[in-house]
Amino acid sequence: MTRKTCALSVLLAASGCAPMARTEESAKVELSAAANPNLPANVPIWKQGMPETAATSPLAPHPPRLTDTQVADIPVGHLEVPNGFKIELWASGMPGARMMTRGPKGKIYVGTRTIGRVYEVTDRGATRESRIVIDKLTQPNGLVFRGDSLYVMAIDRFLRFDGIEDNPGVEPVDITAQFDLPPKQHHNWKFLAAGPDGKLYVPFGAPCNICDPEPAYAQIRRYNWDGSGMEVVARGIRNSVGFDWHPRTKELWFTDNGRDWLDDTGPEDELNRVTKVGEFFGFPYCHANGIPDRDVRKTNACAGVTMPVVLLGSHTAALGMRFYTGSMFPREYQDNILIARHGSWNRSTLSGFDVVRVIVDADGRNARVEPFLTGFLSGTDKFLGRPTDVTQMPDGAVLVSDELNGCIYRISYSG
Repeated sequence: MTRKTCALSVLLAASGCAPMARTEESAKVELSAAANPNLPANVPIWKQGMPETAATSPLAPHPPRLTDTQVADIPVGHLEVPNGFKIELWASGMPGARMMTRGPKGKIYVGTRTIGRVYEVTDRGATRESRIVIDKLTQPNGLVFRGDSLYVMAIDRFLRFDGIEDNPGVEPVDITAQFDLPPKQHHNWKFLAAGPDGKLYVPFGAPCNICDPEPAYAQIRRYNWDGSGMEVVARGIRNSVGFDWHPRTKELWFTDNGRDWLDDTGPEDELNRVTKVGEFFGFPYCHANGIPDRDVRKTNACAGVTMPVVLLGSHTAALGMRFYTGSMFPREYQDNILIARHGSWNRSTLSGFDVVRVIVDADGRNARVEPFLTGFLSGTDKFLGRPTDVTQMPDGAVLVSDELNGCIYRISYSG
């Protein structure tokens, strides 16, 4: 039996749960040829949305490094943090390391995309040891703990590892059937988090660069942990791979990546704030601070769209983010947001490849973006690493994963 899904809008006024339907946002939409998501089999998906004028463009996604990077080749000596802070290599030997979660007993678990692995990192004091928990999954990027159980979501599988910190060889429980995962791969790698309401939050990105997506995509959902009670929390989201809740207001904030194949200036990536369930953030009709899309066109494209808290740069690939709540960093860092910007490919000169600090009021006002971790860029055409996620440790230090070098850095403060 196929699980029905509900969009939290006027549909909730009716009793029960109705299947998703096209919303008013997609009415009377005109699509250019570039917005066709169905490419020939021999055309890579990242070329979707490319105009004819860019047919000879040399731009292409950066290939991942799927082998171990030797410690001597990891660029920690090139990296810079503000005065009083220290950055050091914390763990390595994890090709493709991306999103992180910490177990209740202190082990760190790391998801990946292309290499299909999940890693476990054990802190031995002076050193860290890593091992492969599972491999041969399809982009197991999303992972989160609930109690002593590790949850891992790939494109087409959802697994639960009960008591894994005490029992490294535990067999996973397959809970895929309870969640009715949409099958398309593009932008469908996950980020998982447990909300302050006790629910599981999961993004489902748009299966294209630019298109009018099917109703199951371009959204953030929440579930009960058994797969029941699915709700669409936010809509019109192209590709969010990082979110967190404000420590005081408990509102959900998230990063979102802007579309490709427009130009070097954008549209810029976004930091957004959800103030009501079902809120609409513009994709595919409206981008950044009110840029109507040229390939998915409709009248008053930006009407009713919630605008970003702040823009995060063009093609910077803003991914993992966390509010800082620790006691190690200076007081002025409290409730600031640290965001890993993975770095651009669809731009003639590189941008991103850093971690930024967003200083902002709890209501989303007065936002400003400042550099926090830099040094991954060498000139305008070479990068030394790709920061992907950030997570806070109990002592207040911050870990930063680097997908290119398959490692994790630790940032601390001593004044």
